[in-house]
This record gives sequence, structure tokens and C-alpha cells, in this order.
Amino acid sequence: MALETKFTEEHEWLRIEDDLVVVGITEHAATQLGDVVFIELPDEGTVVSKDDEVVVIESVKAASDILAPLDGEIVEVNEALANDPGKVNEDPLGDAWFFKMKIEDLSELDDYMSEAEYKTYIG
Repeated sequence: MALETKFTEEHEWLRIEDDLVVVGITEHAATQLGDVVFIELPDEGTVVSKDDEVVVIESVKAASDILAPLDGEIVEVNEALANDPGKVNEDPLGDAWFFKMKIEDLSELDDYMSEAEYKTYIG
């Protein structure tokens, strides 16, 4: 399976790595938030349902919740963000991923936008 990134209307990106889905926020979202000063990540092993609040981000402008894009289990969180939340502003599509989750059916990602569709959406 190609390493394609999918995007949600909530400005999250989803990337498949092996059998996991890596979740973060887009550059657009990071720019809208402004300087990120605090991130509260979920606990590993947490089972989530689509649209559950899983991450709290606080920036100099506002606090935002990141919702689970899919049903699944959080299997890894990016501990580096707890110590350096500013990474979200520096590299939102790379090192600043929030969590990795295991889901039952990777085809659920087909419901989300491609990069080209996302660029049109935020256009």
C-alpha cells in the first residue's frame, strides 16, 4: 500500500505506517492556532471512537481539541511534544505527529480527502 496521506475537514492528517495510522494536524491548522504552548496527549492503550476528544492543544490564541478520526486503539504517543509543543509549529506534517492508532479496517481512510482535495478545501 502506498504511503498516502489523507486529510480530514478538521485539519488532521492521517498516514498509514505498517498497520498503524499516524495522526497529526496540518500546516494550515498549526498556522491558525499560532504558537503552541501545551499539548495533552492520550494514554497509550486508550480505545477511542471516531469523534472522541483525544488531544488538547493550547496555543497563545486558543485551546483546541483534536478528535479521533477513526475507531481504534492508541498504541503510541509522541512524548517529545509534551516537552516541546512548539514542534507542532515547526514540523506539523513530520516530527510533530500526535499519536499512532491501530484500527480494524484501513479502508475507512478512503472516506477522507487526498492532499489535492484538501488543498482545494482550504483554498
